[in-house]
Amino acid sequence: MSAGDDIPARLDRLPWSRWHWRVVIALGVAWVLDGLEVTLVGSLGGVLERGDTLALSATQVGASASLYVGGAVVGALLFGRLADRLGRKKLFLLTLVLYACATFATAFSPNFAFFALCRFATGLGIGGEYAAINSAIDELIPARVRGRVNLAINGSFWLGAALGAGLSLVLLDARVLGPEWGWRACFGLGAVLAVAILLVRRDVPESPRWLAMHGRPEEALRIVDDIEAQVRREHGALAEPAATAASATRSTRRTPTAREVMHVLLHVYPRRSLVVLALMISQAFFYNAIFFTYALVLTRFHGVADSKVALYIFPFALGNVLGPLLLGPLFDSVGRRRMIALTYVLSGIGLAITGWAFMQGWLDARSQALCWSAVFFLASAAASSAYLTVSEVFPLEMRALAIAIFYAVGTGAGGFAAPWLFGALIETGSKGAVAAGYAIGAVLVVGAGLIALRFAVDAERKPLEEIAPPLTR
Repeated sequence: MSAGDDIPARLDRLPWSRWHWRVVIALGVAWVLDGLEVTLVGSLGGVLERGDTLALSATQVGASASLYVGGAVVGALLFGRLADRLGRKKLFLLTLVLYACATFATAFSPNFAFFALCRFATGLGIGGEYAAINSAIDELIPARVRGRVNLAINGSFWLGAALGAGLSLVLLDARVLGPEWGWRACFGLGAVLAVAILLVRRDVPESPRWLAMHGRPEEALRIVDDIEAQVRREHGALAEPAATAASATRSTRRTPTAREVMHVLLHVYPRRSLVVLALMISQAFFYNAIFFTYALVLTRFHGVADSKVALYIFPFALGNVLGPLLLGPLFDSVGRRRMIALTYVLSGIGLAITGWAFMQGWLDARSQALCWSAVFFLASAAASSAYLTVSEVFPLEMRALAIAIFYAVGTGAGGFAAPWLFGALIETGSKGAVAAGYAIGAVLVVGAGLIALRFAVDAERKPLEEIAPPLTR
């Protein structure tokens, strides 16, 4: 056995500690920031249509959301490749800096063109975050709790959503800044939060698994020794790591080529690729269709005042946070495949029922928000499980790029089109047209859930190297 072969077992056997909490907080903030960004545009959609702000049309509001998603797609592909080649830490620092600069610039937008460009650049940073952060988290968190931790972190998107709603509610108040300046302050404060987190994130180490794989076992061992020392001070003596059957992190100094990556996706793991693609496309359409145009539905169809939209975000965000937190442990105990299928199918059925009630005029603003909160209690766990799945079922050498590819394809197909489509549907003024869009989202997630039930991997409580052995073994 060579140096570094026992690194995965040493990391997986660690008890939960303050060190793990620090990693989760420092890295998990990526989803908080994404939730903040998405909610700001969702909450400010009606405000940005005002003549004393940017005077955007509903289609332009939807288009700016689509450009944000488009930037995230490009960022995931670009930075995902670099995360596999240069390491997780370099990239999760770089992408956070890019996000902070771009969202700060958004606050100074004079027109739609500049606003759209800033949204695209902000998306670049967030997309890069997804690839680097998901890889780092899975490679640092013990296998027995990887599912619940990953779901909880992805669910933290909605803490950002609540924060964005709160910021807009306060700053848009005429007694504070009012609509004309309040929307600019919202984006500026998002940048301030990113800078604060950047200072915390600097102390998160590089993934020892990645270091060992890339010919740096001595550095990897030093990091693992330091982690164990910190955990030992809190918990005392540590259990012996499980025996390693083979060199799980055999060194390679070469990143797989694009052709090799596609061979793995299409020929080595075609069923896994099918499952991940279905999960990512459907959840992206499901979420982006509804949330990017949430404010427009409330203002156009339910007569909610622009300054009060944020009030309806809170129950929606609460359901989305509680879903992954309460259902997450079941993904480690009941199992990935069953829980993925259950949450996808039930959330699709719930959205279809809610869409029908909306079309029939049975819902007002409050009951609409409550229905969506119940639906997205399930949908949030489902969507989070899509990111969990793609981050753990492919080999370490290409993990970040695999996340990036499926995020890009899934989000590009489902997330880029959905806000634009729904913006146009809302502009028709027809509840039936909007409900038809909801029906499309419902069919997509139910179909994805059934595919997962048949083909998903039972990855619960297993080491990453057992789920997908390294290519260099």
